[in-house]
Amino acid sequence: MVRRGRVRRPWYRTRAFRLGRTVAVSVVLVVGGARCAGGGEASGPARTDPQADEARADARGGHQQPTARPTARPTARPVRHAPPPRPLPRSRATALAIPYLDVDAPVMPLRLDRGRRMSAPPDDDPKLVGWYADGPSPGEQGTAVAVGHLDTMTGPAVFAGLSELKPDHLIEVRRADGRTAVYTVDAVKTYEKAHFPDREVYGARGRPELRLITCGGSYDRRTGYAGNTVVFAHLTATRERARTG
Repeated sequence: MVRRGRVRRPWYRTRAFRLGRTVAVSVVLVVGGARCAGGGEASGPARTDPQADEARADARGGHQQPTARPTARPTARPVRHAPPPRPLPRSRATALAIPYLDVDAPVMPLRLDRGRRMSAPPDDDPKLVGWYADGPSPGEQGTAVAVGHLDTMTGPAVFAGLSELKPDHLIEVRRADGRTAVYTVDAVKTYEKAHFPDREVYGARGRPELRLITCGGSYDRRTGYAGNTVVFAHLTATRERARTG
């Protein structure tokens, strides 16, 4: 009996090849199943852009709700303005203060001269303010008027810095009854004396107002200043007299 030689199997029928093929197929199935479960997109952080979500939904032929909505802006609260203060009863002015200019000056009463023009405080007291006594008192209904020198032969006077005032600056006028009328500046204007607008400056506005007047414009040694500077202000607060123990 002749012994046959051992026949060698082809490589694709060996046990090692079949085992490796089985492992490879299993890996492919697992990876493919994971991708199918993820919707065909790689996993990553969730996007919160609603426009991008809608674009992707339209590309698939459907509509998708955005994952996050923009936060609504809070509605602005309406600004409440404080009601205007009530006009004060009549009481003469005793002092006038302008905190921005470091002015705190005594007040004297003034009246019209023979030419029906406002007189001025005496030149020998440049720090004195004149109040038109026949007009409204501080805080009273109507347009009150106070005047003062810009300068004198000795130097700057009480209203030297009047043109530096700006809107919202304060003017405080103390009264004989202990109360204080607080005015807020609206505007500062300079007029030529030949074209001074009496009605605009002195006319009533339906509320307590104040005008501070001093010299202004160009200066000539013979004729003096060519114009006047006027501060327009209105009453915005009143303070009661301080209580003593």
